Amino acid sequence: METGSPVVSAATFGADAFINRELSWLEFNLRVLEEAENTENPLLERLKFLAIFSSNLDEFFMVRVSGVREQAFGESAPQDFTADGLRPIEQLVKIAARTQELVARQYRCLQDILQPTLAEQGIEVLGSDAVDDEERQELDAFFYERALPILTPMAIDPAHPSPRYHNRGLYIGALLEHREGFGPKRMFAVVQVPQVLPRFVPVGSTRSQQRRFVLLEDVVAARLPMLFGGFDVLTWTTFRVTRDSDLELLEQESDDMLKLIEERLKARARGQAVRLEIAAGADPHVEQAITEDEELQVGDTYSEIYRIPGPLDLTALWELHKLPGFEKLRDRPFTPAVPRGLRRRGEDLYRSISQRDILLHHPYESFDPVVEFVTKAANDPQVLAIKQTLYRTSGDSPISRALMTAAEAGKHVTALVELKARFDEANNVSWARQLERSGVHVVFGFLDLKTHCKVSLVVRQEGQTLKRYVHLGTGNYNPTTALLYTDLGLFTANEQIADDASALFNLLTGYSQGHQWQKLVVAPTHLHSRTIELIEEQAERARQGQPSRIFAKLNALVDHRVIEALYTASQAGVPIDIVARGICGLRPGVPGLSETIRVRSIVDRFLEHSRLFVFGVEEDARVYLSSADWMPRNFVRRVEVMFPVEADEPRRRILDEIIPCYLADNARARVLDSEGSYHQLQAEPGAAPFRCQQQLLENRASGFSPEALLGIGAAGA
Repeated sequence: METGSPVVSAATFGADAFINRELSWLEFNLRVLEEAENTENPLLERLKFLAIFSSNLDEFFMVRVSGVREQAFGESAPQDFTADGLRPIEQLVKIAARTQELVARQYRCLQDILQPTLAEQGIEVLGSDAVDDEERQELDAFFYERALPILTPMAIDPAHPSPRYHNRGLYIGALLEHREGFGPKRMFAVVQVPQVLPRFVPVGSTRSQQRRFVLLEDVVAARLPMLFGGFDVLTWTTFRVTRDSDLELLEQESDDMLKLIEERLKARARGQAVRLEIAAGADPHVEQAITEDEELQVGDTYSEIYRIPGPLDLTALWELHKLPGFEKLRDRPFTPAVPRGLRRRGEDLYRSISQRDILLHHPYESFDPVVEFVTKAANDPQVLAIKQTLYRTSGDSPISRALMTAAEAGKHVTALVELKARFDEANNVSWARQLERSGVHVVFGFLDLKTHCKVSLVVRQEGQTLKRYVHLGTGNYNPTTALLYTDLGLFTANEQIADDASALFNLLTGYSQGHQWQKLVVAPTHLHSRTIELIEEQAERARQGQPSRIFAKLNALVDHRVIEALYTASQAGVPIDIVARGICGLRPGVPGLSETIRVRSIVDRFLEHSRLFVFGVEEDARVYLSSADWMPRNFVRRVEVMFPVEADEPRRRILDEIIPCYLADNARARVLDSEGSYHQLQAEPGAAPFRCQQQLLENRASGFSPEALLGIGAAGA
């Protein structure tokens, strides 16, 4: 199919007007780390942010760093033009230096602050040499009964070649000396730490007031002589390999995308190593035995080796975060409210949607109506057809099961399952096969485009006419993440939107083109050009002395053409507010370039995921929601949708409640300066702290109170 023009042209503004996307992402992960350091967060929530920091960094290396390395050392060209001008090798050097700083800070937070505080609260992680005799016996029993049957000792010599270390697998490497029996005098050996066992092994179970744990790798390492009989352990260390895990499909031909994805998933585990983590202080001979492995091909030249001053792989801290009995150390639970437009007792869902557009704001409002939208359709004899996009969904997806029920009942059901949803490919392959077996017409979109839009369409027979109901969203059809991510959705029966939604599914299933889009703005056909056009309209209004404004809330701002349009609008005098959770390649507040642009980022309890755009002021303001960030991939390599919010009640709610909350936050907001650094936004003297997510939680049942925004001072104005 015809797509939008590739974003590869040179920038109009100089390279110093842009911030490198990889370095900007690292600053986002610093903001995650700052939440672990923030004493206002409950203790186990701080531990959670440390785990998120590590998980984020893993994905960054698997996808982004692997891509930069391929550009630096391989033959691949960048997919996107990099307006900041940094060459790939320069990016690798800067990435490594900044990552080393951040990881050191992460471990200082864990070891100097959180671990002592956890011990005070009754949660203690011990070294294997710090347990008492009773606890040692417990660990012996655990080792023999649960670990030993799983473990595989692997000697490495000419007869036993080095294993291919699994991506993100945790290993123990040991230098052994022969004591008796047969075998070499000295040898290097490895043991993989089982992922199927808990990383934190409990001990002292009889102590009700204290929860004590020993790391699984310490339990195993202390018992290596039992694995390698006849050898003494001279020294040991832990290490971990991160591999290139990005699926490359664009140049491949296949008659069956499902089989192609399955083949590439198997290849992912064998990707090239991009990072080696090894315990700091490891014996040089052990480190040499690991790094000299020809298969790994990592070294210190470009800082691919990270010597970690503590336990490797802190994503395991999720286990401690979920410990029962420590509710006071976690965020208070909450119950999402019924969306405001659905609070009329006993009213049928479709009747509600037919009478008014309904805005949903997750997680503050329940995701249940979205699930009900599909499950009700599956069992409604008046519903004739259901069409649904699925990008990321939950493991036991009620929406997918409803589609299967509907198909088995004879309804016409179409599901667009995006097999290329990164790191959810295997889950989506499984769902695709189950849906197909149930009679759902399953399609996979396009080989060279990801289908990232979030659309659900229900066709219902009402009397002599067919009525179409549509749900559009900024987030995935996933009830689990709907409790963790902030997203916006819209229920509507608007005929023009319904026409466009039908045309969108025809495009996805049959390449049908030529539709004149009435309300939806679709990538890759015209989302990019329309976004720039909307920005330019505000610039022209400012030049004519008319009121103008741009507000953009998104996850990432990278596209250099959009950034240039924003610079031009700022030079014309347009006030521009950007709330960018993650990457921002724009430099705000530069005299003569971006003086009217303010950029802030909010990292808090929930992952900010909604994309919300406003062009204009008051009654002239155009309000849009979207599945797309302002990135080249969203504009030219994905099927995305931006859709308008035009009905008065949801529109006013966005303009008068949601946006002011984000701009008023002076508790969790960080402000970007022109040098690319973020600074905590402080409340003005005498002003009350204002936390956007907390206020929206308080609004969920009672509705919005304008008084909540009063008295916050100029910092949030």
